[in-house]
Amino acid sequence: MAHMANPLATADQLYRRNNLAALPQDLQDAIFYQTQLLTQAAGLLLRIPQSVTAQANVILARYWLVDSPLVHEPSDTSAASLFVTAKLSAHPVPPRDLSNVYAYLLSPGSSLFRRPAPPDDPASYYLSEAAYTAFHNRILVVEARILGALSFDTHVALPHPLAVTYLQALDFMAQPRARITRRVVEYLNTALLSPQMLYVTHQPHALAVAAIYNAAKDTGAKMPECPWWEVFDVDREELGFLVVGMRSLDGWVRKMGEEIEEFGAGSMVRRRGIEAELAKRGIVIAQNGVAGKELDEEEAMMRSLDERAAQMES
Repeated sequence: MAHMANPLATADQLYRRNNLAALPQDLQDAIFYQTQLLTQAAGLLLRIPQSVTAQANVILARYWLVDSPLVHEPSDTSAASLFVTAKLSAHPVPPRDLSNVYAYLLSPGSSLFRRPAPPDDPASYYLSEAAYTAFHNRILVVEARILGALSFDTHVALPHPLAVTYLQALDFMAQPRARITRRVVEYLNTALLSPQMLYVTHQPHALAVAAIYNAAKDTGAKMPECPWWEVFDVDREELGFLVVGMRSLDGWVRKMGEEIEEFGAGSMVRRRGIEAELAKRGIVIAQNGVAGKELDEEEAMMRSLDERAAQMES
C-alpha cells in the first residue's frame, strides 16, 4: 500500500514556512498560486498528461517546504519541477521544447496572466541560442537542488485513480456518470493551487473522498445516509476540513487574481518584483532567500554591542 501514500509535510516544515522570518502570507500565496498555474499551463502546451503535470505541482510544493521560493526565479523552479517529473515518466520533455514553452508563457504576448489577451507577437517570445543555453543551465541547477532537498524521493501518488475506484464502489457512476466524474476531477485539479497545500498535508485517499463529497453535492447525486467516508479510512473532522478547503478555492482564486495586479502588473511574478515589494515593506532578503525585517538604527547598534560583548567574553 506504500505506493498509494505520500510523504506528508511535518509540523516543523509547516512552521518554518509560516514563521515570522518567512515571506508575508499574501506574497507566499501569490508566488505559490502563479507558479502552480504556470506549471499547469506549460504541461498543457507540452501535451503532457495531467497526471505528470499534477505530480510536478506536488514536487514543487514539497520543495518549497524545504527551500525558500526566492532562492531561484519561481518560473525556473516551475520548469525544473516539470522537467524532472516528466524525465522520470513515460513522457520526457526535450529541453528545447521546455525552453520554448516557458519563453512564450513568460513573454508579453502570453495571455496566461493577462486579460484581455494581448495581440500575438512572435518576436516577444523568440529565444536565441544564448538565451536557450542560459535557461537550460539554470534548469539543471534547480533540478539538482530540488532532488537534493527531497533526498531524491520523487514518488507522488495522486488521488484521481482512487476517486474513480471509490465512485464505482459507491455506485455514483450509475447516476450522472460523466458529470459527477468530471466534477470530481475538477475539484482535485483545482486543489493543486490551494495555498493550504492540501496535497502535501493530506493523503490521496482523503482528497479523493472530499472531492467525491463535494461533487455529489454539486450534481445532486444521492449519497448513502450512513457515514460512508469511514469505509475509506477518512474521519469526519478531516473530511470537513478538506470539503471546506476545496469549496473555498473558487472565491480565493478570484480574489488572488485581483490582488496579484498590485505587484505583478498582469504578468508572472518575478523575483525582482517580489524584492521590490518587500523593500517597500521594510523587509530584506538574505542570500539564502529568507526574508527578514530590516533593522532600524537602534536595533543595529544594540546588536553590534551584543556581538562585541560576546567577543570580549570569549
